[in-house]
This record gives sequence, structure tokens and C-alpha cells, in this order.
Amino acid sequence: MTQRNITLPEIVTRDEWLKERKELLKDEKELTRQRDELSAKRRRLPMVEIEKDYIFEGPEGKVNLLDLFDGRRQLIVYHFMWLWENDEPLDKGCPSCTAGADEVSDGLLEHLHARDTSLVYVSRGPLEKIEAYKAEKGWTFPFYSSCGSDFNYDFHVSFDESVAPFEYNYLSKAELEQRGLPVEKWEQPFDLHGHSCFLRDNNRVFHTYSTYARGAEQLGGSYYFLDMTALGRQEAWEEPKDRVLTERGATPDFAE
Repeated sequence: MTQRNITLPEIVTRDEWLKERKELLKDEKELTRQRDELSAKRRRLPMVEIEKDYIFEGPEGKVNLLDLFDGRRQLIVYHFMWLWENDEPLDKGCPSCTAGADEVSDGLLEHLHARDTSLVYVSRGPLEKIEAYKAEKGWTFPFYSSCGSDFNYDFHVSFDESVAPFEYNYLSKAELEQRGLPVEKWEQPFDLHGHSCFLRDNNRVFHTYSTYARGAEQLGGSYYFLDMTALGRQEAWEEPKDRVLTERGATPDFAE
């Protein structure tokens, strides 16, 4: 087996390192300012009132979207991708969604609650399979089934052209195909992931924001920790090349 050559950062003196680190700090500060400006633009987005009565199923029975707020002003929904085969639900969810869910701690939920915000997971998978998978993984966050509801289709994370036109990450089917995604080969119906945010004004609910695909990275997690390191995410697309013996694909499931 041929040994792969790997590269590591250049070795320099502390003074040389400090000079370059200060130059990088300028770029980091600029990115921080840009991120703050982008967040302000996000907060200035208009909102759309939710008029459809979506019904979800949870451990306590059937609930509606207003119930998911649990009395708080804001609600963040993670659209969890369930795995299906021949239109039948399997016993587990998407590995990447699962990896992200593994990082949702009680502390995170408590911090969000302190800022009048609830976080819940919603999936098209049946409740009994969700509950079994949640118990297996030891998750404590609220997790609801939207099975039988239009919710996933209306928020463009479930796809069945017999139900609704195909759209993901604000792109049509044709636009996604132009970007090289093999949409025609994907067996319908199927799910993808995303986040949606809602605001409550008394009993009125408004949709304020949704993000999909790599937009989910802005919530941090393991990737943002790895981005600080010399070896990075250790995925094939990253620069500089050849930092690790085993390059991983750009799939955030963190499988060994």
C-alpha cells in the first residue's frame, strides 16, 4: 500500500507566528462584523402568518403548532430527515441529522428557554419509531411526528411531486439539477433537513425564517470547533490539501 504524503503547517518562530496571527485576526474581526450585519438583516425580514392548522403527534397526544411553543415567544423547529425505503419508514433517522441531534444538550435547551425560545425536532417518521429511536439515542429534547400533515411539504423538507412542486433551499427541481444534484434518481417521497423559525404574538403564529443544506452549519456544533484547528474538518474539499491520511466526505455524520 502506498503511503500517502501529508503536509503540516510551516514551522516558524513565535514572533513570525504572532505577526501572521495578527493579520488573520483582522480578517476574523471583519467576518464577525459581517456576521453581525447579516444577523441584523435576518431579524429585519418580514414575516408570514401561519393560517393552516398543522397537527403533530407527540408523547402527550395530538398538538398544534402553537402548542410547540410551550408558552414561549419563539420557536425553532429542526426538520429531521427520516429514512424511508419503498415508501415505508425505517427504524432510524438520517445519520447526519442524528449526529447533530447528539449534540443537543439539556444545557442548550435551558439557555434557549431563558431567552423565551423553544427548540423542537419534527420528522415525517411515525411517532412510535421516533420514540424508539429517541430512547435508543438517549435524547431529551421534544420530538414530534408530522406524519399525515402538510407541514413537511409546506416547508420544503419532504418531496413528493404528486403532493407539491419540488423546491429545496429556495431552488426549483430544474435549478437543483443544473447544480449537479441527481434529483431525478431520488425515489419519491423522501426527506431532507432544515431549520424553521416562528414567532408568536398571543395566539397568532408567524413564520420568520427557514434555512436548509449548509445553512444549518451556522448553528455551530462540532464543525465550528474543528474549524479552529490545524487539520480542520478533515474533508476532501478543504484547503490546504493533504493534511490528513484519511480524508472524509462532506457528510456531517461523524462516523468513524
